[in-house]
Amino acid sequence: MTNQFPFTEIILASNSPRRQQFLKDIGLTFRVQTFELDEVFPANLKGAEIPDYLVRLKAHSFKDLKPNQLVITADTIVWSNESYLGKPKDMTEAKQMLQQLSGSSHEVSTSVAFTQAHQQTIINEISTVYFKELDRTEIDYYVDTYQPYDKAGGYGIQEWIGTIGVEKIEGSYTNIVGLPVAQVLTTLKEILTP
Repeated sequence: MTNQFPFTEIILASNSPRRQQFLKDIGLTFRVQTFELDEVFPANLKGAEIPDYLVRLKAHSFKDLKPNQLVITADTIVWSNESYLGKPKDMTEAKQMLQQLSGSSHEVSTSVAFTQAHQQTIINEISTVYFKELDRTEIDYYVDTYQPYDKAGGYGIQEWIGTIGVEKIEGSYTNIVGLPVAQVLTTLKEILTP
C-alpha cells in the first residue's frame, strides 16, 4: 500500500512499538519524534477527560508546525471503579492493578490528537474489557514473565494475560492495545483529503 497522504508529513509523537506498527500496517509514512514530558493531569479529571488532557499536553511540545505537517499524539488509560490506572511503577503495583481488574469490567480509553499549524482535532474511543477471576499464581506468572510496566492498567491484552484472562470485550480491540486504528484512519481522511 502506498502512502495515502503524500503531501503531508505525519509525525507520530509516541515511542510505543504497538502504535508505530499499527500505523505501518495501514500504510502510513511517518517519522517518530517525542519530548520528555511529565504526564501530570488535574486531579478533578475523570475517565476520558484524562487522556484528552494528556494528548493536548503532548501536542503542546510541538512549536511552529509547517502547513504540511500533522502531529499525532495518543494516550491510553484504564478506568476501573471510578479510579485511574496508569502505567505501574513496579512489580507490586502491577500485581495490585491486576487484582483490582480481576473478576470485573473496566474501560480502556484512548484519546488521539491530530495537530496541525492552525487546527487540532481530538477523538476518543472507549472499549470495555471483562476479566475472569484471576488467581494469584496467574497474576504472579504474568507480571514476573512479561513485566508490563509500560502498559496502562498493568497488562497488554495481546499478551498471555489477554488470552487466558479476558472473557469478552465491547468496542475496538486495537484501542485496547493502544490506538483505535479504524477511527484514526477515518479522521486522517477527513482532515487530509481535499
